[in-house]
Amino acid sequence: MEFVFENQYNQEAMTVMARALRKTVRAKHSRRSHIFGWIVTVLALFLVFWSGENGFGFQLSLRSVCTLIVVAVLLAVLLWEDTINGYAARKRLLPGTQKANVTFREDGFTSETEVGSTAFRYDKIAALAENDHYFIFIYSASHAQIYDKRTISGGSPDEFRAFIEGVTGKHFSKI
Repeated sequence: MEFVFENQYNQEAMTVMARALRKTVRAKHSRRSHIFGWIVTVLALFLVFWSGENGFGFQLSLRSVCTLIVVAVLLAVLLWEDTINGYAARKRLLPGTQKANVTFREDGFTSETEVGSTAFRYDKIAALAENDHYFIFIYSASHAQIYDKRTISGGSPDEFRAFIEGVTGKHFSKI
């Protein structure tokens, strides 16, 4: 059996890949970072609206403006973390690797880009994830590959899922 995908590493794909990494192999670290970020945000807002002598109230000062800017940046990072990480990853792609044709066979899979061809083995995959449009293969906390379900040929997404779960011994987690 042979499955073929035509991949395009665009912003949407890179954001999904960053989300998959965050929710699987980086889950524990990400949870801690988010808790810390939200605590810092709440404390910063408390400091902005608290004046020692009058209790709660807002007083416009340089300190308040700087604190609100920091809170805005922190909130943006907390809310759009996956998009930011996906953007950074997309900027680090080597020229010519934005598009790939990937062929899956029983013994492994091959990715062909403008730069060249690379063979992969299934035993190197650490985790599998998927959402409505993509399959994601996770190799480490900072490396993953994504496959667009809409471009599959050689079978259906359900057949591909069963094939990959069979050859890897791992199961896809929904993200």
